[in-house]
Formats: sequence, structure tokens, C-alpha cells
Amino acid sequence: MNIGVPRYLIVGMAALFSAYCLVLAAYTIDQPNSAGEPRNHVVIIVAMVMYAIATVVSLLPFGPARMPVWMAAYNLATVIAITLLIANELDFGRAGGTGYASWYVAASGALLTITSTRGRHTFAWLGIGFLVVHTVVGVGAVGPAGILSLGIVGSASWVAVSHVLSTALAKASKDAQRFALAEREATDWQAAQEAHVHERQFRLGQTSAMALTMLRQIQESGGNLTDEQRRECAYLESAIRDEIRGRKLLNDAVRDEVMTARRRGATVTLLDEGGLDDLSDDELERVLNRLALAIHETNADKVIARTVPEGSDVAVTVVGLRSVASSESVALGQDSLEDDEVDLWLEIPRVPVTP
Repeated sequence: MNIGVPRYLIVGMAALFSAYCLVLAAYTIDQPNSAGEPRNHVVIIVAMVMYAIATVVSLLPFGPARMPVWMAAYNLATVIAITLLIANELDFGRAGGTGYASWYVAASGALLTITSTRGRHTFAWLGIGFLVVHTVVGVGAVGPAGILSLGIVGSASWVAVSHVLSTALAKASKDAQRFALAEREATDWQAAQEAHVHERQFRLGQTSAMALTMLRQIQESGGNLTDEQRRECAYLESAIRDEIRGRKLLNDAVRDEVMTARRRGATVTLLDEGGLDDLSDDELERVLNRLALAIHETNADKVIARTVPEGSDVAVTVVGLRSVASSESVALGQDSLEDDEVDLWLEIPRVPVTP
């Protein structure tokens, strides 16, 4: 979870406060118990070790920001254990109270705050609830007033602040992710629109350059064109259609050979379905020059060139068909019925084939 503050700074502050609780524990280790005798140092040291282990494990800068369930459960068990161990050694009824010897309350609050900060709010509040119940019920000499005197209200406040802040920051992080996604989608949409506009402008510019001469002839003649000019208009219309459907299948060599093929009576169809978008300029020029050579060498009546989708070793397939009268049609006197035979079949590879 990105909260806008360096993680090491938060971990460092939590570690310092946790270390301070351990200092308080060591400072008050010799405070006498309810019988006026020195307390059991072993019990206190065990509680300190349990708390130190739970804190270190919780503050390790590894793994996900959200604390695992087992770690949160261990922290709750640690709070229960150190509360029972330390409270049993204190004299809550003596004059002046227990002082800093009740360090377990601050330590428990710090550990539960860490647990809540790392997204396990239920375990944190269960720990606060245990502290409250133990103080009111288990420590009879203190009673409900102990909630204030022992600092449980302060621990609960820290957990509450952590709960509110972590929840708000988690929501802010999700909102930021959604905004970032929306921004990327908007950027992609804008880029696509700009690409479409650029493509349209480019095609319109090419169309204008190709058709300008013929349009002037039509204007000057008042629409009275010769048969030759009408044929040129048809060729021009086909060339403009190539610019729309052929896209990357066109360079100057291909345009010239296609126009030559059409003028000798062939039908040429160019279909670019996006299969050449991954080719570099040099590779694309090699493929198109090979296509131009294929159209130049064939005498087919119909030529179809189509791109192959990405992922294939073939970049472009070229098929040339020649119309011939079938023997059955001739025998029946139906010369108008024609069959097509393959005159050209070519697959232009994406990568040059080495001999």
C-alpha cells in the first residue's frame, strides 16, 4: 500500500517506540510485587522476549503490506500472554499505582497499532477488548478506572487512528489505481484518435495528389471524357481503393506494377489486415519489392495479395488466377462459362530465407 510516506520511516518510528517499551520493562524490573518481594525476573524477561519477537516479525520490510493471518494471531496471543504474565506480578492496589511497571499496556497498544496499520483491524480490536475486560474484571483492585489510569484509552486511541488512516489510505490507493487506469485508457483512446486523424489526413492527401490531375481534366472538359480517359478514371478509382485497403502493401514499385497489370486487363486486389505492422522499414521494403516483382512476372488475369497475421513465418501470400475455357463448356458450346486455374502461388517470408 503506497501511503505517500517512506516505509522505512514508519518502520523506524514503530521500532523506536517498541524499544522504548522494552526500556521501561527493564527499568522497572526490580519493582516489588504485591507481597513486597522482588518480582520474578524470568517471567518478565519471557514477556519481553515474546514482545520483541512479535514486534520484529511484524516490522520486517518483506512480504505484502497486509499482515498474514498467522502473524496477526501471533500478535494477539502475545498481547494476551504478556498481559497475564506482567499483571500477575504487579501490585495494583498500592499507593502511587504501578507506574511504568505496567509497560505491557503501552507495549500491547504499540503491537496492536502495528497490526491494525498492516490491515488486520479485527485482531487489533480483539486485543484492545481483551485489555479492557482484563482490567475491569481481572484486576479487581483497579476496576473500570484502570482503563484510564493504565493508559488503555491511549492504546485504543492509537488503534482507532491507525484503523481510520489505513482504511482511508487503502481507499485512496484504490482510487489512485482506478484513476491511473482511466488515465491510461484515455491516453490510449486519444492516441488511437490521433492515429485515425493522421491516417485520414494522409489518405486524403494521397487521394488528392492522385486525383487532382484527372479532376482538372473533368472540369476542363465539362465531364465529356474520351473512352481512354474513362478507363483512366476507373484505374484511378482502383488505385484510390488500394490506398484504403492495401495500406502497407503499397510502395512506389507495387503501385507501378499494379497499374501496369490493370492496364493489360488484369484484376488486382490488395488486402492489408495488419500482418505487416511488426516489420521494420527495411524488412517491409524487401517484402514489397518481392511483391512488385511477382506482379510484374505473372500473366494472371486475377491477382490477390493478402497479408498474413502476426506469428506466421509468412508475411504476404500472392495468388494469381488465369481464366481458361473448360473443355466441357467448349463441348457444350458455352464458351462464356470459364474456370480459373492457378498461375501464381507465392508466399513471401517475413525473414529472408538463406540458401
